[in-house]
Amino acid sequence: MSKNTALLIVDVQTFLIEHAYQGNVIIERIEKLLTQARDLQIPVLYIQHCGREGGPFEIGTTTWQIHPAITPKEEEPVIRKFACDSFLDTTLRDELESREINHLVVVGLQTEYCIDTTSRRAISLGYDVTLVNDCHSTFDGTVLKAEQIIAHHNALLSVFGTANNRITVTSSDTIFI
Repeated sequence: MSKNTALLIVDVQTFLIEHAYQGNVIIERIEKLLTQARDLQIPVLYIQHCGREGGPFEIGTTTWQIHPAITPKEEEPVIRKFACDSFLDTTLRDELESREINHLVVVGLQTEYCIDTTSRRAISLGYDVTLVNDCHSTFDGTVLKAEQIIAHHNALLSVFGTANNRITVTSSDTIFI
């Protein structure tokens, strides 16, 4: 892992973990990666989805909170977002630039929305991305089951990139070794 790497934890919020496919397994894997990143002094940044009043992502509600198993430390930024793109109208890019980060290890929810959009946008902005294939999840859809959505995105994103940047898809067992 390069010294210019950060762990980006996207929308690992109570509501999503409680309802997502293999939510409890995913949170355990992310917790393990988080511990490794902290031990290796790899910066950790959190993205927290915010939604409308009365919804599960209403700011301040218990379902909006970052899952307690991976509570951010005081020095770890929590960046609020209001769209699938973690870069859109947020301070994420500024936070990455201030730390001279050019490689993101991406985990979180939901696979076909915020994980996909954030990973693709990162590539377009000149970052390299490692998508941790067993640390993102979603819900069953009307067309595909969650397991199929995850597998589809792992395959699709593994070939996504530009001449200079790409998405590498790999298992949580091989990230910070």
